[in-house]
Amino acid sequence: MSNLSKLEFTALDISGNNYLPWILDAKIHLTANNLGETIVDGNQTSPQDKAKAMIFLRHHLHEDLKREYLTVEDPLELWTNIKERFDHQKLVLLPKARYEWLHLRLQDFKTVSEYNSALFRITSELKLCGEKITDEDMLEKTFSTFHASNMLMSHQYRERQFTKYSELISCLMVAEQNNKLLLQNINRDLPVQAHSLKRMWPIIKADEVEVEAAAPAEVVVVVEDGVTHGIESLRTQKK
Repeated sequence: MSNLSKLEFTALDISGNNYLPWILDAKIHLTANNLGETIVDGNQTSPQDKAKAMIFLRHHLHEDLKREYLTVEDPLELWTNIKERFDHQKLVLLPKARYEWLHLRLQDFKTVSEYNSALFRITSELKLCGEKITDEDMLEKTFSTFHASNMLMSHQYRERQFTKYSELISCLMVAEQNNKLLLQNINRDLPVQAHSLKRMWPIIKADEVEVEAAAPAEVVVVVEDGVTHGIESLRTQKK
């Protein structure tokens, strides 16, 4: 078993606010140390294993919680007491997570990476509360929350028939990076004064800028006024 002089993960707070990630981390670490059976009903684990599990669990409790459960000597009893005390956190977190999922939109984020991070945080909370979120759900959430001016972009990505969310988000990140490089080239090569992107894109003509190497075949992602957008590639406009 690992050195207990340090915490393997954040201790359970007296408020129980971190109960859901705590109980997952505790179960994983107990299992990794061959102590998972100590918190299962009707287990026949040895006194030594039960003692090890108790030491581990108590080490990852807030000091006030340690004092409250000072007389508890069985890890299953301690585990059950903690679940009965804090399992209601699921009822607290679930409505909030559902609300955030409902209002999550790609168009509201400055970068694809920030959107991706928020999506995984919300879906993790939903899963901790027992909700099932699939790749299909995450794909649809992303496709349906492109900016209104970029429905063509959304349609083009739909036609590629992604089955994994990770594949779609990777493509969006690559397109976003390509677009940054394209804008850098434009700002370097053209004597254009500072404009917002709304002004800049319409005045750029395909025959004035070399975009073949930088822009993807279908679309270019643009971050405009702090919002992630997409536009048709200049290659497409040239045709």
